[in-house]
Amino acid sequence: MRTKKSLTHAQLQIQKIDSAISKFSQPLLSNSKWVKLIDGLVDHIEKVQKIQFKKVQKDKIGELYLDENTTYEHDYWQNGFEGNNSFGEWLEYREIEYLIFPKIIDSKNNVQNLEEIQLIIETIGHFSLELDEDELKLICYKI
Repeated sequence: MRTKKSLTHAQLQIQKIDSAISKFSQPLLSNSKWVKLIDGLVDHIEKVQKIQFKKVQKDKIGELYLDENTTYEHDYWQNGFEGNNSFGEWLEYREIEYLIFPKIIDSKNNVQNLEEIQLIIETIGHFSLELDEDELKLICYKI
């Protein structure tokens, strides 16, 4: 009789991410492009006040927590975030479907300048962006 080897939690998470990613035809950001993007956003954090994200394997929208002290001091920064998000969990870059920069950033109707954020992102590199009156969206996967 053969026994089935159970998968670790980390292996199950990788399988879930890989399964969710498989529905897309092409990733638009590599890990090195992510590092460059995050580094550039941190350089302009006074203008980039709120960043939301959607994971490929969930419909729920989360928030990234970046500030002027966000740095790449550890090896994991080359692959993702640890706890720098509203889900309070490890977040690999490859599991982010898109970023959202909302115009209205809080319940007091304070706003961030989406056109200015778009220009900042465009100086960092070439990204797939969608802008409307309510938000700027950075697309990470092509369907």
